[in-house]
Amino acid sequence: MSVQSINRNLSQSYLDAVLAGDRVQCRQLIDQAFDAGQSAHELLTHLIWNTMELVQSLYRDDRISQSALSLATLLNRSVANQVSGRLPRAESNGKKALIFCGNDEPEELGGQICAELFEHAGWNVRFAGGGVPDDEVLQMIGDIRPDLLVMFATLPGGVPEVRKLIDYLRDVNCCPDLQVMCCGGIYKRAEGLAEEIGADLYAPDAESAVEVAQQHPSRRATVDQQTVGRTRRIRKAAARKAATIDGSTTATATPTVTFVARSMTGESSGV
Repeated sequence: MSVQSINRNLSQSYLDAVLAGDRVQCRQLIDQAFDAGQSAHELLTHLIWNTMELVQSLYRDDRISQSALSLATLLNRSVANQVSGRLPRAESNGKKALIFCGNDEPEELGGQICAELFEHAGWNVRFAGGGVPDDEVLQMIGDIRPDLLVMFATLPGGVPEVRKLIDYLRDVNCCPDLQVMCCGGIYKRAEGLAEEIGADLYAPDAESAVEVAQQHPSRRATVDQQTVGRTRRIRKAAARKAATIDGSTTATATPTVTFVARSMTGESSGV
């Protein structure tokens, strides 16, 4: 029996076991997949990831309960930990990635897989999860100085704060080489959202995120693509240009952004 055939049969069996909360069966299926020749990378990206998205879809369609979602997600995450331990790590590429995600269990599982795959590709990764206060996000960016900031599956309520963060980073230019990527979740469901809020890069899933980051190491967002808050940014750009012409650039005040007391990754709201 081919590996591809086992993978097709495995998908439904694994989904059924995850939804039933059958930990023993899940681990047995993973062991059988390894024995059949499938790699840890394949299992993370084509079994565990796909199962995660299917479970989330079932919940959004009211076909499973909140408790079933939590049960399945935690079990899938436990298996992801097991599989990740067998994921080989490439030689360091000298780049650093800082990853945040929506503040809920399914989003944290996706963010974790994203972190594992970046590390697998040779990145130095920091994964902070969800629910991190805005001021601490900025502090971490300043301390770590990452090459790539990944906002994975932000919950809907947190999107305005991500947009403010991107605007702030652009305005103060504290990390000129930093790229911002929006990945998965609402950014996948709402086509064009990542571009509209000013992200440099967009990827629909964790596997694509690594590929996009490596293929486009210097891509930057343009003013034209960022439709949210465009008028305000055009006014700022014109003011900076006028100040430069007048020779008074140094007198231009440093832009400030006031964040509300919440997490930019959003409050917990299921999926």
